[in-house]
Amino acid sequence: MNSPLEPQDSPTLPEPQTKPRPKRRFRRVLTFLTSLLIVALILVIAARQYINRELSPVSSVRQAGEFEVLPGWGGKRVALELERSGLIRNAQIFGYYLQFKDLDTQIGEGLYDLDPSMSSAEIASALAKGGKPRTVRIVIPEGFRLQDVAQRLSQTSIADAGTWDSLLHYPDHSVFSLIPEGSSFEGFLFPASYDIPLKSAAFEVLKQMYARFEQELSEEVKTELADQGLSVYDWVTLASIIQAEAANASEMPIIAGVFRNRLDLGMALQSDPTVAYGLQKDLPELSAPAGDFEIDHPWNTYTRAGLPAGPIDNPGSEALYAVLHPQRQNENSQDYLYFLHGFDGDQKVFRPNTDLAGHNQDVARYLR
Repeated sequence: MNSPLEPQDSPTLPEPQTKPRPKRRFRRVLTFLTSLLIVALILVIAARQYINRELSPVSSVRQAGEFEVLPGWGGKRVALELERSGLIRNAQIFGYYLQFKDLDTQIGEGLYDLDPSMSSAEIASALAKGGKPRTVRIVIPEGFRLQDVAQRLSQTSIADAGTWDSLLHYPDHSVFSLIPEGSSFEGFLFPASYDIPLKSAAFEVLKQMYARFEQELSEEVKTELADQGLSVYDWVTLASIIQAEAANASEMPIIAGVFRNRLDLGMALQSDPTVAYGLQKDLPELSAPAGDFEIDHPWNTYTRAGLPAGPIDNPGSEALYAVLHPQRQNENSQDYLYFLHGFDGDQKVFRPNTDLAGHNQDVARYLR
């Protein structure tokens, strides 16, 4: 036993642990946060590069084309169709871009001029401006009669045949003031190509065609008409006959000269196309043995002197011009009073004449 006087061994205690210093802890936290920030920055940069790439042009080659937005399409559908058309890279990202720019609900129906070389931002900007209306092209050739125009217009989805027929034959003369009361649109639907929005009203289509005719009636033309003693309706009527008679524009001044000379002399115009029009026949259907030329009606220029009751078709610029600038005489200053179209073998010929004797010789030679 130990003596009470001997010192006892003191119990062994664990050594105290050293606590981290505050500076070291701060450095660790700072290092972690810095690493986290770097990772986040890398992710942001990578995401931005990805988005920029997905919003970049699909191609560097310009290839113009039309993209159509149909009624009821929202931003997501537009984006999907743009991707399918090869105009954007990523429909989902483009859709988010539209939402971010507040454009996803502002895209209207219509046609847009877009191409793969445009960036998504450029495409979005174009879409925000609105599309062109869907159109139908209507081509009216020179010399079309009113019934031909009506048939062509009826082939569109703008209005039915009955609507066109009513509007064409009974114009609102307070709007279409150049057309005399009781007359139709015959002669005043200018031959041209028209791109008509499909949502147009039939009345607006006729206004557009009539407005194109009004462009021909310049102030200079008005002065010439007044100087030559012709009304607008006379001008159009005579031009329509020239349009029907001439095989090409080069013949029109001489044919105009023949008719202007006959009118001055009080001679009958004796124009076959006017007879055909009055009988509602095509020119090849006319029959002298059947008495077509003896049937009197307001368009028969064999039985009646002067101009017929109105235009027989819709003349073009060359025919309208020829009326005001006719070639009335030959090189010997003799007035042209006759002309014919015939054949010299296989060759078509156009023969004007100043007297009946010469005309009859040409009839015998080129028509019989």
